[in-house]
Amino acid sequence: MFGSKPDLDLVRLRKSADLVGRTLAEVAKHIRPGVTTRELDTVADNFIRSNGARPAFKGYDPGWGGGAFAGACCMSVNEIVVHGIPSDRPLENGDLLTVDTGVELNGYFGDSAYTFAIGEITDEQRRLLRVTYESLDLGVAQAVTGRRTGDIGHAIQQHCEAAGYGVVRELVGHGIGRTLHGPPNVPNYGQRGVGRKLKEGMALCIEPMISAGTYEIEHGPDKWAVLTADRAPAAHYEHMVVVRGGKPDVLTTFAYVEAVIEAPYKEPVGA
Repeated sequence: MFGSKPDLDLVRLRKSADLVGRTLAEVAKHIRPGVTTRELDTVADNFIRSNGARPAFKGYDPGWGGGAFAGACCMSVNEIVVHGIPSDRPLENGDLLTVDTGVELNGYFGDSAYTFAIGEITDEQRRLLRVTYESLDLGVAQAVTGRRTGDIGHAIQQHCEAAGYGVVRELVGHGIGRTLHGPPNVPNYGQRGVGRKLKEGMALCIEPMISAGTYEIEHGPDKWAVLTADRAPAAHYEHMVVVRGGKPDVLTTFAYVEAVIEAPYKEPVGA
C-alpha cells in the first residue's frame, strides 16, 4: 500500500518503474553475439546513475550465503532461471538472456525483467518466450481488487503447464514500493480463490519464471545463480502493477525495449 499521500507516492513509484523499462531498453541496444554480460551490466549501471538513481541490486545481500550481489542487473543465460552474476562469458548466437534490473529513485523502487533472444533462436526457444510472455499478461490481468494471489498464480500455471512447461515453485513475485522486496509473495502457481487477498493500491511485481523442462531448480556454486535441475532453458518476464478495481494499473512497460528489438516470438494471447 502507499503512504499518507497516495497520489504523490504513485507518481514516484511510476517514475522508478519507467526508469527500469528505459534501462532494459538501453541494455537492449548493446545486446548481440560476442558481448559479455559484464559489459551489458556496465551499460545498465551507468544509465541508472546518469538518471539520478541507484542500482538497487548492486550490493544487495539477502543472506543466502553468496554475499553482496556484484551487478546492477541479474544476467541469466539459458538454463539459469534467475540471479545470474554478470561475467566475462561472451554471449553466443542462440542464447537466451534474461536481464532483471532494479532501481531506487527518490526513495521508491522499480523492478522489471525481460528475456532476450541472442541472434537466431530455434522455434522451440521462441515458443518458450512467447508462452512465458503471454502468461505474464494473463497473471497481470488478475491483479484486481478482491481477488487473491492464487488467482494470479493459477492463470500463469494453467497457461504454461498446458504448453508442457515447468512453473518454478521456489521463486515468487513480491510486493514493492519503499522497499525492493516486501509482502505479499506472489507465486506463479496456485488455486483460484486461495492466497492473500488483493487490496486496492497494493503494488506488486508479477514475474513468471518458466522452464522448458522440469520445474525443479538447483543453486549454483556461487549461491546466487538458480538453474533448472535438468538444464533446460528458462524464460522470465516481470511487470510492476498496482491493484485496482476492474483493471490493474501496469506501471512498467516493455514498449521501450520492443522499440529497440524485434520480438518475433511475441504474439497476442490466444494466438
